[in-house]
Amino acid sequence: MGLCHETISIEPIYQAMLNQMAEVFAGTRENFTEENLQARARGTVIMALSNKFGHLPLATSNKSELATGYSTIYGDMCGGFSPIKDCLKQMVYRLCDYRNHRSEAIPQGVIDRPPSAELSPNQLDQDRLPPYPVLDEIITRYVELDQPIGTIVAAGFEEAVVRRVAGMVLAAEYKRRQGAPGPRITRRAFGRDRRYPITSGWRDSGLIEDT
Repeated sequence: MGLCHETISIEPIYQAMLNQMAEVFAGTRENFTEENLQARARGTVIMALSNKFGHLPLATSNKSELATGYSTIYGDMCGGFSPIKDCLKQMVYRLCDYRNHRSEAIPQGVIDRPPSAELSPNQLDQDRLPPYPVLDEIITRYVELDQPIGTIVAAGFEEAVVRRVAGMVLAAEYKRRQGAPGPRITRRAFGRDRRYPITSGWRDSGLIEDT
């Protein structure tokens, strides 16, 4: 594709961050905190390259991740432009197939392997999220079609899963407000098309459960 390619290890940066936080973290159990440090180390490297060479860094979060908060502020959300922010995960795969039909640019192994943030051994997206075919359909109905939870459940989705996804969408609003701009390609993108209060008394009233 005529691109310049560099490999820069984040391991020394990551280990330095862990060492720096070791005293403060002492006695605590490892969790997503240590995982996110890896994404933020990458973000720091990307922004350093941007500052030094004047490149425009691209944020890599897709709509499924932004909807559920399955993205890291100052990590994979780091960038000046977000080209796939309005593409659900399954659409990203379709775009990959389309690009490879023109000429093979994306290794097939990247497409075939189970989705993973690759921040811990054997980690899979499905460990923390519903399967993408289910998740993307719920997001489409809840966000783009503005369907209430009851309508989505009546369409055949498990109520607990729908409520969980809806709760994740609402809770991740503060992250999306800090995301890079990107193209709108669906009938309702996050941002000007759909804004929700970052915090609200309605959350504690119980009324939000039926939205």
